This record gives sequence, C-alpha cells and structure tokens, in this order.
Amino acid sequence: MTASQTPLVVVGDALLDHDLCGRAERLAPDAPVPVVHGTRRSSRPGGAALAACLAAADGRAVTLVTALGTDAASDTLRELLADRVGLVEVPLEGTLSSKTRVMAGDRPLLRLDDGEGHAHEATPQAVAVVAAAGGVLVADYGRGTADVLRDALAHTAAPIVWDPHVRGRSPVPGVCLATPSAQEARAFARQLDDGGETADPAGLRTAARDARALVRAWRAQAVAVTLGERGALLSHGETPLLVPTPAAATGDPCGAGDRFAAAAAGLLADGTVTEAAVRAAVHAATRYVAEGGARAVAVADEPETAAEPTADGDTTADAVRTAARVRAAGGTVVAAGGCFDLLHAGHVALLQAARRAGDCLVVCVNSDDSVRRRKGDGRPLVPAADRVRVLRALECVDAVAVFDEDTPERILGELRPHIWAKGGDYARASLPEQPLVESWGGQVLLLPYLDGRSTTGLARRAALAPAPTGGHTR
Repeated sequence: MTASQTPLVVVGDALLDHDLCGRAERLAPDAPVPVVHGTRRSSRPGGAALAACLAAADGRAVTLVTALGTDAASDTLRELLADRVGLVEVPLEGTLSSKTRVMAGDRPLLRLDDGEGHAHEATPQAVAVVAAAGGVLVADYGRGTADVLRDALAHTAAPIVWDPHVRGRSPVPGVCLATPSAQEARAFARQLDDGGETADPAGLRTAARDARALVRAWRAQAVAVTLGERGALLSHGETPLLVPTPAAATGDPCGAGDRFAAAAAGLLADGTVTEAAVRAAVHAATRYVAEGGARAVAVADEPETAAEPTADGDTTADAVRTAARVRAAGGTVVAAGGCFDLLHAGHVALLQAARRAGDCLVVCVNSDDSVRRRKGDGRPLVPAADRVRVLRALECVDAVAVFDEDTPERILGELRPHIWAKGGDYARASLPEQPLVESWGGQVLLLPYLDGRSTTGLARRAALAPAPTGGHTR
C-alpha cells in the first residue's frame, strides 16, 4: 500500500461462487441441451467478498465486514479470504449463500443457487470498524449485513460508495456515490412511482432519468449508472456525464460491477474528485473483463500436487491458475505456442525472449493428435508428455498448457495473455488468433528467430547419420 492509499472497509453480504468450466460442442441425444465436457471446478469469493478482494488487489489495506456462519461454505470462504483481506464477522442465521455456474468457455449455461442465510445482528467490533473507517464500500446483496449495520453506516464520517442490488434496500442518505447497474436503477426508480413515460431499460435517456430520480430520492451526492460495455452515466441531479469505456472488452463480465465500485470507493477515500474516480473505475472494470474477470481471484478446488507433469487437463489447469495469479498481482502474462517436437536452440531463444517480455511465460503445446494432423503420420517424434516435461524444465517457462485443436484459440481464451509471442518467421503470415488476442486488449508480438534451426532438419540429419558400431545406445 502506498502512502496515498486510504484503508478501505467493505460492508456487505459475502457469497461463495463456484464455476464448472468446460467445452460444449454438441447437444445431448435425449434432450436439446448442451453437453459440457472436460470440466474444471474452481471456487472464489463472491458478492462483497469479491469486491473486497478486488480492492485489495490494488495494493490497498481492506477490511471486510460480513456475515458468516458455522456451515461448510462459510469455512471455505474464510480459507479463500485468508491473507487477502482483514475479516470482521457478524453472526449468520442459516447457511452462506453460494452459486455454481456451469460454463462453456466464457458463456454461462446454467446457474445453481444454494443457501439463504441472513445476517442476524451487528457486533460492537463491526460497529467500531465502520465508525473508524477512512472509506467505506457497501455491497448490499439483500442478505442483511448492511441492514444490521445501517445505523453505523448512517453516522460514519467516511465517504461511502453504495453498490445496491434489487434484493437490498436503498442507500443511507448522504452517500458519496451510488453505483447501480442500468437494470437496478430502473427497478429502484420504478419503486418511486414517478409517473414518468414508459422507459426503455437500454436507453441512455432512461438511465439519465433514473439516475436523476435516485439522486433526489436517496439524497445521494451522485449516482453512477453502470452501462456495461458503454461505460457509466454519472449524475449529480442535473445534466449527466457519460464516461465511455476506453476500448471494447469481450469476456465474462461477472463481477465487473464489483470491480467498478471497488475502484471508485478506494479513489474517493483517497480524496479523488467524483468525476475522476468514476472515469478510473470505468477503466478498471474494462481491464477486469478483458483480463479474464473473476477468474483472477478463483482457486481450483483440486489441490496442486508434486506429481510428474502430464499432457492432460491437469497441466492446462495449472497454466490457467498461474496466469490468473500473475494477472491478479498486476503482472504481464506472456504466452507462446508451437509443437516443440525435438526442442532445439531456435525454440529456446524464442522462449527466453518471450519470458523477458513479461512476468510469466505460459507455453501452449499442440497435443499428439494436433501435431499429427498438422505434420503427418510420422509426427510427433516426441510424445506430448515428454515435450511438456522438457519445456517445464526450462528456467524461462513458468507453465505449459496442451491443446488438442489445430489452432490455440480456445486455450488462449482461457489464459487471456497480455502478449502472444510468435517467431519472426511469421512476419508475413496471417495469424488466425490475432483478432482474438486483440479482442481483450492483448498484443501479438513477433520475436527474432534463429535461422537454420528446425525440427524437420534435425530429424532428416538424424535419419541420415550412420548407426553407431559397438557399445550401447540409449
């Protein structure tokens, strides 16, 4: 934390989120539903807990005040929050709310919700933390934490950013900034029964009218209606200010509102003017979606082991986790790809140069079937498991991911690297993955390639070499 960063208190309802991510390439024969296969399960903090982790990822000291119980989901969330944020608990009646998304790539197919626990009462420690806060973010998911601390929130001297949700109540009067989505603003404005014209929930005019009405009704200093890929509309009650996104970002938007609110709350606590804080929050939310969204704070449920590296999904899952950890720490993720059949000096030079371009290097390797389709029945000369082992032995390689398709677009979509490095011999070639990498703000980077080095040449020379006479060969 830098000297200018004010510690932040996040008050609200924590959730436990799970993702089952896989591929959906066909429909089930007995029903018109997609079949998801190759799934990997991960868990992450959700709700107010996600907002707290995102604020902490900015390097800020964060204390989360939330309701937790004695159930297994609460215990899991405590483990996920350890060493990330400070935790002050209020008692929870029932079990912690959790949701499980079944995902095909970045697209959710189904969501399962469990647990309907509610905060029971405030505690003296929680009240004292709110009273002494330098800045407060309220993430009210309608499960009672903000309700039991409402009096403390109404009397704190700290600037408050209130991120409301339709299941929760309106903010306490006088908040510095409220940050509903367009749909949430419409729902709250409809409750006011202002008798206005029929609204178009997707229209800027509707968002502006809703924001103006909420500024008055909530007695808020400002309301910023978040508009997804269009940015945010900031209103102090008069003519609104549209703050557009800096670039189009595709990907999983889950948690983008939390990223927006966390960034705005931290900056307002530091004394940043509202317009500048909202502009920076829009940029932060855009980067968040472009860099993989909530995956940056996810932890795979399967424990990491010291088993030998393989060429299956376990290796790929490790690569995804590595990229997420580096991204969450603010580092630059570099990826490079190829068959790497008979690793030679040209490969090593390329990988060393790629690693120097960022903070970690993930190597995407064609599976045996993928190499065979590209190179013919005589290839690969070295099976994938051995190619993975050799690559992971290189000091410049942090992780290896194996893909079975002809091109690496799917695995790149999971890794979302900042840089996709290719050898300079591709300078005049069309790279099919370039539009994909650029869609989340990534960059394709060409690196020098050593001339005269190739697997095909090595194999040809090895085939022509005379057989050894006498002795043992290995």
